[in-house]
Amino acid sequence: MTQTLHVRINPSSDRNDLEDTLAALDAGESVDPKPSTLSVEDLETFGRIFRPTNLELLEAIADHEPDSIRELARIVGRHPPEVTENVTELADYGLVELEQNGSGESHDCVDFDR
Repeated sequence: MTQTLHVRINPSSDRNDLEDTLAALDAGESVDPKPSTLSVEDLETFGRIFRPTNLELLEAIADHEPDSIRELARIVGRHPPEVTENVTELADYGLVELEQNGSGESHDCVDFDR
């Protein structure tokens, strides 16, 4: 199944739609699902987020569904600290979701936000 991510380059963060949706949910109203959208500040940020190393990680997450940063690092043949840094950046933009594992090791588990 193909999913589409709409990317917007917008120097000012417009959160009106989000605030309206959250207010409607708080009021118990139903809301129509909206397409997945990523807003970035500028083209430089877009280039940093979607550089080849991050695209490789997103592809590996989608294809292999790794359970941890270590497993993802093994799949792409990179060191876990480097992968952690890239995955954290992807999580900051909502492209992946990070969870802590049972041992309290931060950001060990990776969930791809589909």
